[in-house]
Amino acid sequence: MSRRVAILGVGRLGESLLRGFLSSDWRDPSEIVVTSRRAERRAELHESYGVEAVESNAGAVEGAALVIVAVKPQDMSTVLAEISPALADGQTVLSVAAGTTTSSIESHLPAGARVVRAMPNAPALVHEGIAGLCGGAHSGSADLELATEALGHLGAVVRVAEPDMDAVTALSGSGPAYFALLAEAMIEAGLLLGLSRDVSTRLVVQTMFGSALLLRDEQMHPVELREAVTSPGGTTTRAIRELERSGVRAAFLNAITAATERSRELSDESR
Repeated sequence: MSRRVAILGVGRLGESLLRGFLSSDWRDPSEIVVTSRRAERRAELHESYGVEAVESNAGAVEGAALVIVAVKPQDMSTVLAEISPALADGQTVLSVAAGTTTSSIESHLPAGARVVRAMPNAPALVHEGIAGLCGGAHSGSADLELATEALGHLGAVVRVAEPDMDAVTALSGSGPAYFALLAEAMIEAGLLLGLSRDVSTRLVVQTMFGSALLLRDEQMHPVELREAVTSPGGTTTRAIRELERSGVRAAFLNAITAATERSRELSDESR
C-alpha cells in the first residue's frame, strides 16, 4: 500500500498534522504532499519541513493512500469538486472540517468514496488533543484504523457513531474555550485579591495542567479529586458552596447542550 499522505489546506490544524507525522517518524517528508493557494506559504512549508508543496489539490491526491481535507467548512465543496475526478478506488478521505457530515462529503465525491470524519480540538496544536472519529457509508475498518493512526500523532482518538459527533463537538471541540473562560475568571479573581497578573496566571494555568494530569494519568475520578482537596468547613468547601449556589454545574450543562444543538444545525446545513 502507498504510504503517501496528502494534506489539503495547511492552516494551523493542517500544519499540526504535518508536524506530528514528521516528528513521530510516522512518515518521511518524501511521503507527504501539502497544498496551499499562496505561493509564499508553499515555499515556507517546503523550506521548513522538506515536503512537497503544491497549489493543485487534484494533483496532490494522486497516489495518496490518505487524503486529509483540512480546509475551512465554507471551502469544502469547492475543494471536493476539485479532487473528485482525481480520486481512485482504495483511497481514504479524512475530513477534519467541523460540522460537515460524511453524507455531505460523499455527495461531492465518486460513488463508493471511503470517507472518515473527525473532530480534533485546539490542544492538537501541542499534540495533546483528542479527536472524535466516525466512518461514512463506504468506509471500512482499514479506513478507520488509518485515520485513527494518523490522528493519534496529535493526541488521543475516540470512535463514535456519527449522530454523536455533535456532542463530541460541543464537549471537546468547544471544550478548550470553556476552560479558557474558567482560567480567565480565576486569573481576574487573583488580580482582585492583589496578586500580579503574572503570578495569578502561573498559579491558575499550572493548577489546571496538574489537575488534568491527575485525572488522566492517575485516573482519578473528578469526584475523588474534588473530595481530596475539600476539607470539612475549609476554604474549598466554602468556595464549592458558592459555585453550586450560583448554578455553575447547571450552566455548564445548559451551555454544552446549546453547543450540541448548534452543531446539529450546522450539520443539517451542510447536507
